[in-house]
Amino acid sequence: MGMNLGGFDAEKVEVSEYAALPAGEYQAIIVESEEKSTKAGNGKYLELRLNIQGPTHQGRILFDRLNLVNQNDTAQQIARATLSSICRAVNVLTPKDSSELHGKPLTIVVKTREYNGEIQNEIKGYKPRQLAGGGGHMIAEAFGGNQPGPAASGRPW
Repeated sequence: MGMNLGGFDAEKVEVSEYAALPAGEYQAIIVESEEKSTKAGNGKYLELRLNIQGPTHQGRILFDRLNLVNQNDTAQQIARATLSSICRAVNVLTPKDSSELHGKPLTIVVKTREYNGEIQNEIKGYKPRQLAGGGGHMIAEAFGGNQPGPAASGRPW
């Protein structure tokens, strides 16, 4: 059964096409997270939905998947290292649930890659949210503003 679309006129509504974001660093927050099973059914991943806050492309959504339970040890180690970077970036070092990472500002490092002839985004790293500070230094907002937090490394490849 369908939905009544009475009065909708496609000619009066702009089509929105989303091209990949330019590579760079963006301020973001995690707005959703969900545990999902792998296609093969023999592992689990954490899917993160991130909302871009700026400096450009506000409101755009990016996703990341962390293979936290996987038969491939390397995939699992990469996912755990990425989760550690996220936790350090938002200063939640021992979360009991992924929802504890939601709504906290952080910086994401976005790259572009070609996949099946299409340019796509990939999140390659997470860092504490940075604000311009005095004397040309950056202040890590996620760590109280007056002291830099621990370095959050990107993925190990």
